[in-house]
Amino acid sequence: MSQIIVKNNPAPSELDAINVKKWPTWEKEVSIFDWHFPEQEIAYIIAGECVITPIDQQGNAGTPVAFGAGDLVTFPAGLSAKWEVKQALHKHYRLDGNVLTQAFLRIKAKFFHS
Repeated sequence: MSQIIVKNNPAPSELDAINVKKWPTWEKEVSIFDWHFPEQEIAYIIAGECVITPIDQQGNAGTPVAFGAGDLVTFPAGLSAKWEVKQALHKHYRLDGNVLTQAFLRIKAKFFHS
């Protein structure tokens, strides 16, 4: 199973070096939902608290990973997971690839991901 990497409270200089403040943002209310990551995503958590549980191709749950405000989280390409948003989430995010490769991976995942 692919690994989720959580870096707690990275230095402001590290965030500046990767231009986090210029990344788009996304928000989600308290909820539980399934999600598949066609491409790698890096997210900087502005606010909120989440637990994400990886799910393998057989539907088996992996080890839950918790993260929250101030964390830099990397979700690997191909990861399927169950999200539990415990406190409303607000994050900056960056997806690997360009718009065309992202669209291709999402279409491929829709038709070939079980």
